Amino acid sequence: MKAMVITANGPPEVFQERELPVPEPGPNQLLVKVYATTVNPVDYKIRRSGAFGYGPGSVLGFDAAGVVEKTGAAVRDFKAQDEVFYSPDFSGPGAYAQYHVVDAGIVAPKPANLSFLEAAAVPLAGMTAWDAIVERGGLRVAQSVLIHGASGGVGSWATQLAHAAGAYVFAVCAAPNAALVRSLGADHVIERNQLDFAQVVAQETGGRGVDLVFDCFGGDLVARSIAIVKPMGKIVTIVNPSGELSLAYRRNVSIHFEFLRRDRDFLLALQSLLERQVIKPVISRVLTLEDVAEAHRTLEKGGGFGKIVLTVGQGK
Repeated sequence: MKAMVITANGPPEVFQERELPVPEPGPNQLLVKVYATTVNPVDYKIRRSGAFGYGPGSVLGFDAAGVVEKTGAAVRDFKAQDEVFYSPDFSGPGAYAQYHVVDAGIVAPKPANLSFLEAAAVPLAGMTAWDAIVERGGLRVAQSVLIHGASGGVGSWATQLAHAAGAYVFAVCAAPNAALVRSLGADHVIERNQLDFAQVVAQETGGRGVDLVFDCFGGDLVARSIAIVKPMGKIVTIVNPSGELSLAYRRNVSIHFEFLRRDRDFLLALQSLLERQVIKPVISRVLTLEDVAEAHRTLEKGGGFGKIVLTVGQGK
């Protein structure tokens, strides 16, 4: 099978196309013919650092949509030709390849109304946003949330989920992406580097603040957000924060550090919302698997929106 491997840990130029053996599924695994995958920030961070043991010769890629080619002997809930989507875990090769072996327990049926390209844009970012907004954040109707990085891969899902939950959504993003974020359900868009988000939230809420802050951007945004979270409110971050966080203690604000949990139930919840057209994938570019280096360069430069999807073979 064709795969894009890294020849070293370093810049995007380390990707090289190679022929690898098609893997065999274990008893509780599926062999999936991959039709589409994506690029996430974690991909380029691992490519550069070698984290999780991904050194020379490794295959990255932590989103996948495709068709089950073969099932392990103990698998009962999938069969050959089922259309599926999932996020490969960090224990083995990723999905920058024509075939991928995955534990059946983290796989879900592909939403019927999505193409493989659209479905590939969902798992890693969508589950991260679901965990932050619904599980960790516990956001409810009539509450309020501030989302930093609302137009990115995770932030675009979080904005839609918060809106679907019936919350009032403050969304921080780059000015060129403001219209997109409004279309995803943001009630008040704050253009980064043009307005002080804390001042806007304080003014708009009469000083009461928001129930939840979700940080997808990083830097000192968590520290700067503590003052505009209601007492007993929450902050969830997927990026290591900088700055002084002790004010959270004095304000009874809890800070949650989130690392993706791969859970079929998360995917099934997203599948339901996608099939009912409550939420939708946001895709900025579609490239081929052979263009993975360009996709990594584009994402590392920042300033884009949504997800970059890679086609594999004849996936549509």
